[in-house]
Amino acid sequence: MMASLMAGAVRPGRSVKRSVSIWELLVWAFQREKISIEFDELSRLAGERPGVGMEYILMQRHNLGCSVDGGGRSEPHPDADLISSALAALPEAVGGRRMAVWIASLAQSGRWPEVDCQPEAKCEPATVRRCKHGVYAERSFWSGDGIMHRWPQSQLGKNDGYVCLVRYTGTARDVASQRRQWLQWWSALLELRTTFQIRGLSAFEVTDSMPPMAPWNSGGQ
Repeated sequence: MMASLMAGAVRPGRSVKRSVSIWELLVWAFQREKISIEFDELSRLAGERPGVGMEYILMQRHNLGCSVDGGGRSEPHPDADLISSALAALPEAVGGRRMAVWIASLAQSGRWPEVDCQPEAKCEPATVRRCKHGVYAERSFWSGDGIMHRWPQSQLGKNDGYVCLVRYTGTARDVASQRRQWLQWWSALLELRTTFQIRGLSAFEVTDSMPPMAPWNSGGQ
């Protein structure tokens, strides 16, 4: 699912704040401002003290007025730096660093996590082969897998003993995994939305708008 991107060629100004959703804000920061997450900044600003959360890091950002070195390009917007810091300090309760990296990757591509709103169980060949006549399921001689024994060689003909290995997709386990990942991602966005609504940004006003919490309940959007 492709998320909508914010339009406009001019950087947000400081006089009038633009109302955006938390997802639009993340996409702007990673696509337009091209920020990255600096996890080492946590120890630098927090003085190597454990247990320092997102709120403390953002306050230090405001107090110091500092920004991450842009590496030879123009410095990112101050709000983009705050977004980077907030992601780097994302609490473990909503995924921590692993979730922060995932959110950054999704925002860079402008896509939401994959979730099948109308799952359908399928049985497909594990591997296929292609030739001039088309695509065919690949077969192999069955020699056993430790659970099912191979066929007795003396009872097999010239073309007997071959199998086509298959895999199942769209199973209940696959659906549950996708939905669990979606809800974790959604919870992390909610945490970030709350943070920026409380702390505030210089150029943006974060609205209550969020991606659907459970898109599978309405058949997907």
